[in-house]
Amino acid sequence: MTETVSAEGAARRRYDAIIVGGGWAGSALAKRLGAQGWQILVLEAGNGGTETWPGYLDSLSTFYSAVAKVPNSAYRPNKAAPSPDVLDLAPVPNPQAGKPEFTAHGYFVQNGQLPYGTDYLRELGGAAMHWLGAVPRMLPDDFATRSAYSYGLDWPLTAEDLQPWYAEAERELGVAGHAQEQKELGVVTDPAYEYPMHHIPQSYIDQYCDARLADQVIDDPVAQLPYTLRTFGLPQARNSTPNPAYQGPYRIEGAVGLPNYGERCVGNASCVPICPVQAKSHPLRLQAAWPPSVTLATRCVVTRVRATSAGTVTGVEYRTYTDPASPVSRSYLAEADVVVLAAHAVENARLLLFSGLANASGQVGRNLMDHPTLLNWALAPEAGGPVGPFRGPGHTSGWEVFRGGPGRRARAPFRIEIGNWGWGWATGAPMSNVATALGIGGDKDGNVRPDGVFGPELRRLLGSSIGRQLQLQIAVEQSADPGNRVTIDPARHRDAMGNPRPILTYNLDDHVRTGLFAARLVAQEIFARLGATDYTDHAPHDGVPPLGHFVHTVDGQTLDLAYSGAGHGAGTHIMGTDPKTSVVNADQRTHDHPNLYAIGCGSMPSIGTSNPTLTMLALALRSAAQIHRDLAAARRPVNVRPPEGTSTERPETPEPETSEPETPEKEKVTA
Repeated sequence: MTETVSAEGAARRRYDAIIVGGGWAGSALAKRLGAQGWQILVLEAGNGGTETWPGYLDSLSTFYSAVAKVPNSAYRPNKAAPSPDVLDLAPVPNPQAGKPEFTAHGYFVQNGQLPYGTDYLRELGGAAMHWLGAVPRMLPDDFATRSAYSYGLDWPLTAEDLQPWYAEAERELGVAGHAQEQKELGVVTDPAYEYPMHHIPQSYIDQYCDARLADQVIDDPVAQLPYTLRTFGLPQARNSTPNPAYQGPYRIEGAVGLPNYGERCVGNASCVPICPVQAKSHPLRLQAAWPPSVTLATRCVVTRVRATSAGTVTGVEYRTYTDPASPVSRSYLAEADVVVLAAHAVENARLLLFSGLANASGQVGRNLMDHPTLLNWALAPEAGGPVGPFRGPGHTSGWEVFRGGPGRRARAPFRIEIGNWGWGWATGAPMSNVATALGIGGDKDGNVRPDGVFGPELRRLLGSSIGRQLQLQIAVEQSADPGNRVTIDPARHRDAMGNPRPILTYNLDDHVRTGLFAARLVAQEIFARLGATDYTDHAPHDGVPPLGHFVHTVDGQTLDLAYSGAGHGAGTHIMGTDPKTSVVNADQRTHDHPNLYAIGCGSMPSIGTSNPTLTMLALALRSAAQIHRDLAAARRPVNVRPPEGTSTERPETPEPETSEPETPEKEKVTA
């Protein structure tokens, strides 16, 4: 069991490694290094408590009382360690030509042409405390878009390099997936590999779409290529039935027989932010398995990484607070042989910039990415009956064929997710349907309109319309662009505690906009073949544009388009082999400092069309192996040869002990 200490207690010791952030990457790193005997300190800016039953109940009551059920709505605001929220953005009515169509309030300072609509959570467990749990692997050609398709950046690693680490990460997460489908997709290359758990079954909507569209060919008019539709299941970090075919060749601490991660998914359709039966995986599970050599200190906001003039880092400065409602805090210093930044991509960049470290390349904060997500919504034909929305995880299947291949040269690739939650994301259904049917909000005073319906007619209308809702969420790849960046201005923009707020400059290049354009045309064709009525509308109404709105033209055809943030922040300290053009190497060690690591999605030179958490976790486990080697090498005793002619006789003394921990066989990675 890990030790939880006060901020003052954490500062009284010296550690082998300090990890900044208690999300997926930091939690996995601490578990792995702690199991190898190293003394680890994890500093978490956010609150603890949700790992306890009273804390969990508090998050539930906070969620129940929230008017807007957005991802962060289950967690109380924190003035000392604020989080960005999707509610911080608002459209500008009748915007001036050439001016941004949005305003931003809250933690982020946004000065880009388009909004960066991604949020995250500064809470013990990080953004995984509100995530959906989708964990697909990246395609092989996602790692080399510059070489293959002349856009973006190449990785210093290949998909094959990450295969054993993907498997390690899938065991840690407890992934449910269909191995044969993923092998056919080309993302799993081991013919004997099986997922720890059976795949989550297809939803009724998945089956409805697959029965009508399987093997149909759709032409992408932008790429000018045909694509054959076939649904693939989504690997997910949520409990299903343990898979007896799983062999677990990549052993981790405590791995004996089949994995058993707790209650199974029962399809409550409320994965974001909280799974009612706690079937969705989150980092608190990893933290429960931390050994005693791992020390956790929550409510500790790291403010600066300290370094010597020679470039070696010595530790971190941090401030601790006692009340999340107040920024009043005290300052402390913790020292270690290795410092690992494992916060969000934006937070890692902010901390490096304020510390003045790892930026000889000038790339810290640059290449900020997300998956701009295009929402499309329609009503299935009434004659076909209900299609069964609002059951199961957010999505369980999708069309993967648009993710790769030569079409990437003409437009950004995209991944089509078949939504299981009706028009929830697009319009706020089903509550928005109730309001519309009742005629509520029909005038400026919010009065009931005379055309509202009640009684049996209300029941019939809602049953018919809500039960036929179809939604496609289409995640589009955004490639690295140095103009999309995080900066700071401590003289003008600080948070309540006095730390610099992130300043975001964000836009979509033509390649990405054309990908969104193509995705919209494909969605229109899919709805047409389903016989569904397309209600998608991204145009401004009464002079008010939707958030993320832009107009794009391809071959004389013009579309109003709007995107949403996916919560997939990446870039800002990208990896590479050249210190002049990248921040970290393939092990996520900074080029400029031999004992400073920046790990997480911020290291990724590209994100393809896959939710990035699994790749992030695979990279973190890979880095853990290198950090272990670093620490072991530093502890290895050195034999010094005496000068020529000097006697080598010495008194009988015991051999010096080495502090290098042994690596248990079960912790060694087969790579």
